[in-house]
Amino acid sequence: MQYYVTQMNGTEPPYQNEFDQHFSEGIYVDIVSGKPLFHSKDKYDAGCGWPSFTRPIDDPEVIEKFDDTHGMRRVEVRSKTADSHLGHVFPDGPKEETGLRYCINSAALRFIPKEKLEEQGYGEYLSTF
Repeated sequence: MQYYVTQMNGTEPPYQNEFDQHFSEGIYVDIVSGKPLFHSKDKYDAGCGWPSFTRPIDDPEVIEKFDDTHGMRRVEVRSKTADSHLGHVFPDGPKEETGLRYCINSAALRFIPKEKLEEQGYGEYLSTF
């Protein structure tokens, strides 16, 4: 599933993925490159069946591209370093935040718990909690 999603622009099934209902403190990184993508403080339950975030943790690492596949007009989200397909961004997120919903495939992510950030080389993010 990870290869299908990240390299073949696939989509995992809704509600049947690792991080849809995961709300522990930590950061989510690109499963391919390990680059930080999203912070748990920006994650919310959008009820769509996939992990949803209001913003990326590092804007330059998350790039957006126009996507007109499957007869839809949407904005695809990819990681800059690994060029992994992550999901899509929609303008229906929480208005009190950014108004955006980054709808991301769990298969494109690896979660680093807050208590393991230092150990796994992401110590600079400890101050964000």
